[in-house]
Amino acid sequence: MALPSTAPSTKELILSVALRRFADHGYSSTSLTDIAEEVVIRKPSLLHHFSTKETLYRAVLLESFVDWVDLVEEATAGPKEGWGQVERVMRAAFRFFEEHPEFVQLVRREALDGGPILEAELTMLLKPLFERGAAYLEREMDAGRLRRYDARQLLLTGYGAVLSYLSDAPLIVGLLGADPRSPAALAARREHVIAILKAAVAVDGTP
Repeated sequence: MALPSTAPSTKELILSVALRRFADHGYSSTSLTDIAEEVVIRKPSLLHHFSTKETLYRAVLLESFVDWVDLVEEATAGPKEGWGQVERVMRAAFRFFEEHPEFVQLVRREALDGGPILEAELTMLLKPLFERGAAYLEREMDAGRLRRYDARQLLLTGYGAVLSYLSDAPLIVGLLGADPRSPAALAARREHVIAILKAAVAVDGTP
């Protein structure tokens, strides 16, 4: 009996190629013709799945952020108290960005270039997560399980500490004298950031 095929569908191939091309070249310098040629289909076939370049770009970004939301949900499924919850989310963030280097490039380009949907759909998608994270931190600070900080600034600090290292990795090679994206370098960075944040945020004796 033949095993079911696990080959990606045409739509999945289009999204994969588009993600890489948008990440490498930006929105303006990426054409649907180039994407279609790499997928080895005709442009009308691509337009059957995505009617415009903006539609494809939206699909690429939103699909990537849905993966991120799913990972956050998984990381917050455990006990919701103290530093332990913060650490689980931090480790999930590192894992996601380490495993999605093209997404890191895409986010940086979107932020720098002011892409077509940054302030609309992405804000709508990420705002609830951001507010939920801030509410958790404020609740735990009120309970004395985390040290007092501005919760929203703390979230931005953690986000920046994870994303900036990976997005700036090509510039860090000379500083470290090694590949900053090697497994050893990523692990060292991950544990360093988590240790620094724990020292700043966790209250002694709390989980």
